[in-house]
Amino acid sequence: MTETTTDTPNVARAQSNGGLSHRRREFRRAVQSMIASRWALLGMLILVVVTLVAIFGPWLSPFDPNRQNLIMRLLPPGSPGPGDQTYWLGSDQLGRDVLSRLLYGARVSLLVGFAAIAVGGTLGVIAGLVSGYFGGWVDDVFMRLGDIQLAFPFILLAIMFLVVLGPGLVNMILVLGIGQWVTYARIVRAQTLALREKEYVEAARATGDRTPSILFRTILPNIMAPLTVIASFNVASVILSEAALSFLGLGVPPDVPTWGSMLSESRDHLLSNKWWMAVFPGLAIVFTVLAFNIIGDWLRDFLDPRLKENH
Repeated sequence: MTETTTDTPNVARAQSNGGLSHRRREFRRAVQSMIASRWALLGMLILVVVTLVAIFGPWLSPFDPNRQNLIMRLLPPGSPGPGDQTYWLGSDQLGRDVLSRLLYGARVSLLVGFAAIAVGGTLGVIAGLVSGYFGGWVDDVFMRLGDIQLAFPFILLAIMFLVVLGPGLVNMILVLGIGQWVTYARIVRAQTLALREKEYVEAARATGDRTPSILFRTILPNIMAPLTVIASFNVASVILSEAALSFLGLGVPPDVPTWGSMLSESRDHLLSNKWWMAVFPGLAIVFTVLAFNIIGDWLRDFLDPRLKENH
């Protein structure tokens, strides 16, 4: 008995060290894979820059993004502003600094993108796990609800709900998040159907584990790889949807700068050669969405078990 009590902490410590060592190896392999894939490294650098801009935007912006100065309206990039300040990316039709509004808009785009994916992913994962594990009428109810939602164009549903609920950041996140749940539900359901008869799931049932424990501690960790890949792609699509809704005037309130609203405000000035009002927010959307798509492609290859075996 003395030997058993002495060895137990050592065994636990060895298992803990083994887990840490495995995580270190996986992290090192991920870094090496990203460096080898130059596009993935470029995408990550873009996301890091956009994230830093979103976090430190209020300290980086030279002007208040909502400060109007009609005397300084429609100035081209590099024009001098009040005092010793400069409109590095020009000013808009109300004399607001384009650079400052661009920096603040990054925060809204990333917040909406990640929060909507969190809402939609949570709903979809729960629905998919329950649907795939229990089957029967529960499966039919969730899948038919998904079919009904997919029968309507998403942008029309989003416009309808935002017209009823009104513009606002929270409403935008809820609408975009609810629009994403079907994708996650179908993927999780398919994976759960394949895993629910596996030996380790049967062993969990035999040892008396409760259903929530089986779903979230036994099945869910084994299907995180495809969910991570889908989430990375969906962040890009949500950012595009947010820009489209803001372009239509159905996003956040007008006093909140967003890249979509900046594009909308530039429509009336494109023919008058005020190109900077549309080009800079457009490029911000393009590069951010492109970065998420590149990272999604890299994650799909990195998390593929067949490719893991070759390394």
